[in-house]
Amino acid sequence: MTMQNPIQVLIVDDHAMLRKGLAVFLLSYSDLKLVGEAANGEEALTLCAEKHPAVVLMDLMMPIMDGVTATQLIRRDYPEIQIIALTSFGDEALIKAVIQAGAISYLLKKVSADDLAKAIRAARDGIAIFAPEVTEVLVQSVRQPAPAFQNLTAREKEVLALMVKGMSNDGIAAQLTISRSTTKSHVSNILGKLGLASRTEAVVKVLEHNLDSGALYIK
Repeated sequence: MTMQNPIQVLIVDDHAMLRKGLAVFLLSYSDLKLVGEAANGEEALTLCAEKHPAVVLMDLMMPIMDGVTATQLIRRDYPEIQIIALTSFGDEALIKAVIQAGAISYLLKKVSADDLAKAIRAARDGIAIFAPEVTEVLVQSVRQPAPAFQNLTAREKEVLALMVKGMSNDGIAAQLTISRSTTKSHVSNILGKLGLASRTEAVVKVLEHNLDSGALYIK
């Protein structure tokens, strides 16, 4: 895949060998370009100011400044920069914290090169992607729908559940055997009813209310 303007990527991880591995990975894709490496959140903030990357690959457990704090500060100061949490840990509290801080996606470090490249491109386009293990944590997350979700129709609940799973409009349309325009309309209605501006905010809303996305399906 070739692009005239490669997606500029910043790597943030306190392990030098992992940064080196990710740097080599980026060289394998002509549409991705490494613009900097940081060993902690503070360094990431400095490099974001200097390099203005499109996407940041953010480790979460780091000294000096952790990835959740760095994500929150970067998204506050540079909302155009998308952040992918890339970590070895998939516990619910950490997932909730970094998504609420503004990360668009959450992947585990065992992700394949092609899947990571796809996630970077998706992040650039504002599309959230979650590791299957992370999706499972969200699905198992807790119990009763919050009152805000009661205004959704049965079909909208199905669409929201698939949004939580990271599906695109095309994927949702195929899954539910409906047109892309109908899917787009459902997504707009969901965001409108929940008072949200983006698909990522919808995922955050689910997490904030500890909503079991599996319960959104109408059996």
